[in-house]
This record gives sequence, C-alpha cells and structure tokens, in this order.
Amino acid sequence: MEVVPIPVDTYKLGFIGAGKMAESIAKGVVSAGVLPPSRICTAVHSNQSRRDAFQSFDVSVLSDNSAVVEDSDVVVFSVKPQVAKAVILQLKPMLTKRKLLVSVAAGVKLKDLQEWAGNDRFIRVMPNTPAAVGEAASVMSLGGTATVEDGELIAKLFGSVGKIWRADEKLFDAITGLSGSGPAYIFLAIEALADGGVAAGLPRELALGLASQTVLGAASMASKAGKHPGQLKDDVASPGGTTIAGIHELEKAGFRGILMNAVVAAAKRGRELA
Repeated sequence: MEVVPIPVDTYKLGFIGAGKMAESIAKGVVSAGVLPPSRICTAVHSNQSRRDAFQSFDVSVLSDNSAVVEDSDVVVFSVKPQVAKAVILQLKPMLTKRKLLVSVAAGVKLKDLQEWAGNDRFIRVMPNTPAAVGEAASVMSLGGTATVEDGELIAKLFGSVGKIWRADEKLFDAITGLSGSGPAYIFLAIEALADGGVAAGLPRELALGLASQTVLGAASMASKAGKHPGQLKDDVASPGGTTIAGIHELEKAGFRGILMNAVVAAAKRGRELA
C-alpha cells in the first residue's frame, strides 16, 4: 500500500500503553498547543488511576487498543519492551501504511518492530523520564518508509516535552547509557551534594533545595552559554579558592572516570538486553 501523508492539521494521536511516559508525552503535546486533547486517545483496561490521569486533561480513554488504532493516524507504542511483540502482533491487521507507527519501548529494534507490524513506516524514539517536567532528552531514528515529513511531525511532538535529536539506530545503546540512564546518575549526585551540605552544617531541606537548583542552573548554563563545560568549570574555579579544592577531591576519587564507566556499563547492559 502506498504511503499516504499524515494530515498535519487534523491528524489524531493514539497511545498503546497508558503509563507514565505516555502521560508525560500527551500532557506536553497538549500544554504546548501541538494538539488539542480531543485528538488524543489511549486505552485503559482496569487501572482506574491511569484512566483518571488521562481524563484529568481531557484525553479520550477508549475501550481497547484496537479502538485506539482505528481512531488514530499516529500510533505510539509505549508498552513495556517484553510485551511489545505480543501487542504489535495482535494489532498487526490494522497497522497499515496509512498510519505512522512510533515506538518508545527501550531496547526494541526497528527491524523487529517492522517485522512484527508488517509495516516499515516506523520511527523509534528514545525519550527519558524528564519528559514528565517538559525537559526530556529524546533521540529518534526513522524506519524504512518513514518520510522526512513523518520525521518532522514526530520531532515536533517530542519537542513539546524537551529536546530531540536524530541519530542512526546503531547509537541507541550508547544513548540509553547516557540520556536514558543518566537522570538516575544525576539524582544520585543531587542526593550526595545535599548530604555534603548536611555534613557541613546545613539543614536538610535547605541543602536539598540548594543542590537541586545548583544542578538545574549548571545544566542550563551548559546548554545555553555556548561554552565548553571545561571552560565553565574554569570560570568558577579561582586560583587557590574553594572550588578548586573541591574539584581536587573529585579528581582524586576518579569522579569523571566513574561517570564514564557508568555510561559504558549501562550501554553494555542495553546491548545484552536487546
């Protein structure tokens, strides 16, 4: 069947899987004005809290996954990786090339998604959990017959919950190790910074607030200042001052090597799971 362009001004978006990631994406799309909630749907079988979550911002909750596919031009599979095959095979007769298919299931490769669906108009996206606060770092890779216009549409959708890049799928394991797992490394760093503040005499609430805001501010500078992170670090570290004393301790403990090893280990585990 011929690939039919998705009607950009009127298309409908459906989520197969109504978990936190689907909710975050749908909320971002609505909040950014990319789509009204009336053009978004999902299906919830028995979990009332998930139904309530989507209905709280007026997204339609349908009876089953088949109804979602039937009512949607763009179908996002946001299910757990271990059930992706069964879900896609069940819906396969409905997954024609008139529909643009998207997967955010971690570790599930395009070649498998396309084979299960019998449709290579597929785009794989790797978002991360900060999508919940509109600050996702997402990467996408286009399948066989996904068009440039399809890519632009998905970039706009996921751009509503953060930033999105396009990359070859062969890089996705490394991307998983960095941006997929990376938020956990940063949460650990925030907790450790706050503990350090408490050890130095700060009240716990103040220490945690300062640690969180410091990481947020530093990340914003790294993203927007147009300087290499090493230069930004040098700008803070005065000769013989407090910051360089702290950096010295981090270097003695192998701080940078530890973070590098964490990314590589997570990437390796991603390849094993795939």
